[in-house]
Amino acid sequence: MNRLIESHFTANRTWNESENVQNALRKANPPVRERRAMRYRRVPDETIKRLPIYLRRAIRLSEGGVKCVSSKGLASLLGISPWQIRKDLSYFGGFGTRGVGYDVEKLVDRIKNVLRLQVVRKAVLVGVGNLGSALLAFPGFRPYSLEIAAAFDIDKTEIGKKRSGLVVEDVALLETLKERNIDLGIIAVPADAAQDVANNLIDVGVKAILNFAPQYISAPKNIKIITIDIALYLARLPYYVPSK
Repeated sequence: MNRLIESHFTANRTWNESENVQNALRKANPPVRERRAMRYRRVPDETIKRLPIYLRRAIRLSEGGVKCVSSKGLASLLGISPWQIRKDLSYFGGFGTRGVGYDVEKLVDRIKNVLRLQVVRKAVLVGVGNLGSALLAFPGFRPYSLEIAAAFDIDKTEIGKKRSGLVVEDVALLETLKERNIDLGIIAVPADAAQDVANNLIDVGVKAILNFAPQYISAPKNIKIITIDIALYLARLPYYVPSK
């Protein structure tokens, strides 16, 4: 009986040790899907900022009939070091062939896949004043599979008018966005209204917001906010201009 008990505990100990070894190996060499997820979590924001730059140039090269480009050739067109380009793209697996370069069409497809631009992504614009109207008329979103699909305003004189093919809607009807599959938002309203607009967009399912209002916006951690304050960018320029 004692031998049977000893044998039982020995087997359990061996099995546990084996499981511990397997767990250690799994942590050291996780499955492909886990490795990809880990890699995405480690990607710096600065790398994500540069990916659309690479995409835009790759699209232009493709339109120009270029089939292949090296990191050095791409760097010369962008003013970014070849090393930085290779490092940025390496976060998402092998993009090119050593000594050959990048297949341009595949590069476009891969970057679009990383940025989740394989299909048209719809955005809602709130605020159709001078800046908002200019954004509606801007044709530069199309190459990135981006579309402003709805426009809202609080101004009664604007509601119901057509702006660049879209009928301006009453901001009080933002609730209707829940049924339109729109998860991107653009804010082009005065600073004192920006936070309330952001809150309303988040409430109706918008997950990421491009904010043009000169105002910090507070949002939950799972909501991405990018603020572009044009005046602040312009205010930096005089520093680089030599005094007369």
